[in-house]
Amino acid sequence: MTAALTIAFVPGVSPAKWARVWRERFPTVELVLRPIGSPDVDAALAEDVDMVFARMPVTEAHNAIPLWTETAVVATPKDSTLADATEITLADLADVHVIDAGPVPADVDGTLDLVETGIGVAVLPQSLFRKASRKDLVARTLVDSPGTRIALVWRDEDASDLTAEFIGVVRGRTANSSRSQPDQPGGPDRAGDDDARPPRGGSKAAAAGKAAVGGKAKAKSPGGAKSGSGKGSNSGKAPKPGRGRMRGKPSRGSKGNR
Repeated sequence: MTAALTIAFVPGVSPAKWARVWRERFPTVELVLRPIGSPDVDAALAEDVDMVFARMPVTEAHNAIPLWTETAVVATPKDSTLADATEITLADLADVHVIDAGPVPADVDGTLDLVETGIGVAVLPQSLFRKASRKDLVARTLVDSPGTRIALVWRDEDASDLTAEFIGVVRGRTANSSRSQPDQPGGPDRAGDDDARPPRGGSKAAAAGKAAVGGKAKAKSPGGAKSGSGKGSNSGKAPKPGRGRMRGKPSRGSKGNR
């Protein structure tokens, strides 16, 4: 069987940066990338997806490592008075019709269609506004919004040596570093993504992020998986199967065996 790891991602999130690192580091392990809708995180994990880049909150039974905070923006027509501002506060919206106050509209395209008619504005993550690419609209930063958190999410039963290695890639560990060494920041490059900003406190996701390698949305560590051999391992440069309880990494076999 060929070792493989399937990673899903919600709209507005690009895993390309980590995919490049993975393919250079583990060329014998297939990495499958799959776009999914924001409401489909649980369904994807219940099927053949090993891990998901998702927006918080997620099901509390899942493990979640918060990675970065997306900037919230106000989408408004180019000819509106709000378009003249460089940034917007909640007070500026007091007398404005807000079609959807976010943090993530259920129907982004439908909401932006309404904004284009001039009947109001919408609040959403900057990454989703960019993805929509509406030439008649502009986005202005909503400075007093907490924004939205992006996290890497997986289930206990899908934990494996492969998922542990992918966590290391996302957290910025080098090929020669051990898993016990401190991780480096794992969010998008600031030069390439203006949505990244320092995590803020006050949410379950922020509390979960205090663990060195992450934990459940309610503070469970990835190391809590039962011991066993990593079924996703393969020859070559693929991670080797491990035995016993390993702190800071999942250790059960995953759906990655294809």
